[in-house]
Amino acid sequence: MIIVRSKNNIQIRLTTERWIHIIKRHPEMENQKEHVLETITNPDFIQNGDFGELIAVKFYEKSPLTSKYLVTIYKEAVKSDGFVITAYYATKPSERRQKLWKR
Repeated sequence: MIIVRSKNNIQIRLTTERWIHIIKRHPEMENQKEHVLETITNPDFIQNGDFGELIAVKFYEKSPLTSKYLVTIYKEAVKSDGFVITAYYATKPSERRQKLWKR
């Protein structure tokens, strides 16, 4: 398990179980764990999810798929703890979601 801090200074856990889930559903993410963690700690912006989750987004000029946005979805469950739900690369971030924070 790896723990990083979100922009709200909440500990966010990336467990082995979640990482396996991510790379099974998105094989291109296999060697991208550091980018996932960086997207949580240093995103370009954060959007509101539909069910209380947060969506951290960071643009990467180089990814396994060309230049893409890395989308990392996580939940700040309580003021001192949270967890990663999933992560994937996208051509562009959602335009319908509210931005909660922007660099």
